[in-house]
Amino acid sequence: MFDLSISKLLVLAVIALVVFGPKELPKVAGQVGRALRDLRRIAEGAKNDLREGLGPEFADFEIEDLNPKRFVQKHLFDEFNGDSRAGTSAAAQSARPGRTSTTLLAPGERAPYDPDAT
Repeated sequence: MFDLSISKLLVLAVIALVVFGPKELPKVAGQVGRALRDLRRIAEGAKNDLREGLGPEFADFEIEDLNPKRFVQKHLFDEFNGDSRAGTSAAAQSARPGRTSTTLLAPGERAPYDPDAT
């Protein structure tokens, strides 16, 4: 999220040392640590309140699913991993005229050659 490298952390530490001084820096670091701990506790409480408010229908709901990237990954790409194909039977697939069953290729596997398709 912030992409902090070692060099950036060192620069931030030097700036904090210059701004707060060597005597006040440990106190400030402790206050920042307590504030972050309190923020995490508040966030967890809000998540739990949201889950309780949604009720048992949304027992499997995860806050991370609201992230658009995670939403697309869960609802689109999980279909290709076999999660939603279990509900489609072979009889239902064969009932569709002109349709053949589709299978996913293994990584590195070449698609079969069909001379009628070219």
